Amino acid sequence: MTTAKLGTALITGASTGIGAVYADRLAKRGYDLILVARDQVKLEKVASQIKAEYPVNVEVISADLTLKTDLAKIEDRLRSDSSITLLLNNAGLGATSKLVDANLDELETMITLNVTALTRLSGAVVPSFVKRGKGVVINIASIVALAPEMLNGAYSGSKAYVVNFTQSMHHELADKGIKVQAVLPGAIDTPFWDKSGLPVHNLPSQIVMTPENLVDAALAGFDQGELITIPSLPDIAQWESLDAARKVLTPNLSRTIPASRYLN
Repeated sequence: MTTAKLGTALITGASTGIGAVYADRLAKRGYDLILVARDQVKLEKVASQIKAEYPVNVEVISADLTLKTDLAKIEDRLRSDSSITLLLNNAGLGATSKLVDANLDELETMITLNVTALTRLSGAVVPSFVKRGKGVVINIASIVALAPEMLNGAYSGSKAYVVNFTQSMHHELADKGIKVQAVLPGAIDTPFWDKSGLPVHNLPSQIVMTPENLVDAALAGFDQGELITIPSLPDIAQWESLDAARKVLTPNLSRTIPASRYLN
C-alpha cells in the first residue's frame, strides 16, 4: 500500500465517538492514520473498519496520555515521524459536578489530559511543521469554553485554555504555513457523558448532536478557513461580535495608571 499523498493524521482519543468519526472522515479524504487511545481492542476495531473501506495505512498505539511515559512516547513519534502532517488533539475528559462536590484528583487528571497533554503534543509536532512550512493542528474544545456557568468550572477553564491556545498558535504560526482550528462542540452523543457522570439520555434531545454531524460540520469549517468552529451556532455573526469585542479591549488592558473609576 502506498503512502497517502496528504500524509498521516495522528488522532488522540480515536477509539470511540468524535475521534473515531474523524478517523473515518480523514481516511476518506486520503490520510494515513495513527490512532491513539487507551483501549487497544476498540482501536483495533476502528482500524479494521477503516482499512476495509479505504486504501490507507492505519496504525494503532495504545497510550494513556495522562501518564508521562505514554505521553512521551507519542511526543517522540510526533517529533520523529516526518509523514505526520495533521495532529488532532481530541482526547479529553469532562466534569459535571460543582467544585464543592468534585473529586480533586479526578479534576487534576482531567486538566492533565485536556491541557497538559494537548500542549505537549502540539509543542512536539509544531517545530517539524514549521521546518517543512506546512501542517495542521486541530484542537477539540467545547462550547463551555464560552459559558463558564455551565457544568464544572475546571472543565470549562480547561476548554477555554484550548481556545486561547489555538488562537495564540494561529497568531504565531499562520505566516509559517501552519493551519490551526479549534472546534467547540455542544452536547454530542458519545461515551464522554457517561465518563463525566451525566449519561447523555439525561440531556434534552433537542440539544444533542450526533458525532457524525459534528465532525462533518467541523471539517466544513476547516475547509472554509475558520479558526474557531462552533457547529451548533446558527449565526456566526454572534461569535464574530464576541471576538471583535475582545480585540477592542486589548489596547486598554495594560496602562500606567488605573482607570478613573478607581481614583479618588
